[in-house]
Order: sequence, then C-alpha cells, then structure tokens
Amino acid sequence: MKGGSHMQALHQSLVTGHRSLLAALMAAALAGCGVDTATTAATGASIKKQEMEEGKRTQERAQQKIDQMQEQMQQRAQQGREASDK
Repeated sequence: MKGGSHMQALHQSLVTGHRSLLAALMAAALAGCGVDTATTAATGASIKKQEMEEGKRTQERAQQKIDQMQEQMQQRAQQGREASDK
C-alpha cells in the first residue's frame, strides 16, 4: 500500500500545483483586465476633456459674435438717431 499512498501524494501534489498555476494565470488575466479597464477609462476621460474644452471654445466664439452683433446694432441705432436729429 505504500506505493499506492505515494501515488496518491504525487497526484495530490500535481493537482495542487495545477490549481496554483491556474490561480496565478487567472490572477494575471484579471490584473490585465484591470489595466485595460483603467487605460480605457483614462482614454475616455481624456477624450471627454478635449470635447469639453472644444465646446467651451465654441461657446466663447459664439458669445464674441453675439457681443459684436449687439455692438453693431447699437452703433446703427445711434447713427439712426443722429441722422434723424439733423
């Protein structure tokens, strides 16, 4: 029976080794997924930041155009008043 128990011990050792290897591989795979997820999140955040900055610049340009138009309207109104006063 000594040979049988020796074989069982060897089998148990191999099974434990395989489980350890499998656990290590799964941990590495999950860690890789975490890195991918973090990279994807960082990339997404960077894109959103760029979009927000571009939106802010567009809004500023639009506000400048509105201000210019209001100034032109005021100048024209003033010119109209001056013309009617003559």
